[in-house]
Formats: sequence, structure tokens, C-alpha cells
Amino acid sequence: MIYGVLLAAGMSLRMGRPKQLLPWRGRPLVRHIAEVALASRLAGLVIVLGAGAQEARAALVGLSGPVETVQCDDYAAGQAASLRCGLAALPAAATAAVVLLVDQPLVGAPLVDHLIVVYEADPGALAVVPRYQGRRGNPVLLAAGLFADLRALEGDMGARAVLERHAAAVCWLDIEDPAVVADADTPEAYASLRENDEGQGEVSSL
Repeated sequence: MIYGVLLAAGMSLRMGRPKQLLPWRGRPLVRHIAEVALASRLAGLVIVLGAGAQEARAALVGLSGPVETVQCDDYAAGQAASLRCGLAALPAAATAAVVLLVDQPLVGAPLVDHLIVVYEADPGALAVVPRYQGRRGNPVLLAAGLFADLRALEGDMGARAVLERHAAAVCWLDIEDPAVVADADTPEAYASLRENDEGQGEVSSL
């Protein structure tokens, strides 16, 4: 019972407009990432909304699959608040969560499935983290054994501090696809990703 948690609540301060709603391959970015997650082996998907929530909900209408949207009222406090909100919305039966970021449009369903396969093959793993040329990437898979620590996080941080405390149980997945470190965080980065993606099909992310 591994679920997805899509963090799409941020204020997009560096972008200057909601990243969640940026067009990508003919649809808003939040819908694109949601469809990627739902095309994977994930048992379901929780989408955390905050800034631009009304528009994002409209962009998600008609999604096919087990998906739930939740509102993070404290989204301005940073990513930790969104993560806490997403984890709280997971069913009690969830054994792990793959945390996806809304500004990583090159991530594909095969990568999500790869994280799951690696996790299932390592009974001692509490997390699976992709890495490209030595750089830590996203999405990451976090086992339920970390949820209590993750719910205690504060501020504009993700799971890094918790992963450092449990370093011996982190499985690093070295891959050759830069999708895990490519994000649309600024107008320049988004434009570059759009330019390089022109005419290309879905990226394998393996």
C-alpha cells in the first residue's frame, strides 16, 4: 500500500506565478504530474493544494484514478507544512509514500515504479532517494516508519533532516536520467525545460 503525495501548495515566489498552473504538454503542470503518478503502481494519490488552490482544483477535474485533494491552510509556512498535510491525509494502511514535487515535469511513471521496486527488494530500507551524478534528487520514497519524524518538521524544508538522522536506512538509487534534478523553479529554468522538451514524448526517467 504505497501512495503518492504530490506537493502543489507553494507560493512560487521565484517563478513569479503559480507553478502548479504552468502549461506542460497541453495541460497544467499539476495535472501532468498527477497523471504521471496515477499511471504508476501507486495505490492512490494525495494532492496537497494551497496557493492557487481554486484554479488547481479546476485543472484536476476529471482525473481518472484514486485521487484526493487536500487543502494546506498553512502553506505559506513552507514545504514542511505541505508534507505534514499530505501525510495526514494518507490512509492508515499506507506502508510508504512517494513524495512528488509539482515543478519536476520530466519525472515519469517508470521512475516512480523503479523506486517502489527498489524499496520492495530491501526490507531494511526506510527511504529510497534517487541520485544523478552525485546530486540528490526527487521524488523520494519514504516508509511509514519515518512518518512520525516527518510530521514533526517545521519551516521550508523537506525530508532531508529526517533522512540524515536515518542515513543507515536510506537506499540511494543512482540513475542516468537528469529528470530527478530538473525543476521548473524559475522562469529561466521553465523556459529551458520547455525548449528541450519540444516534440519529445514521455521521458522514461530510468
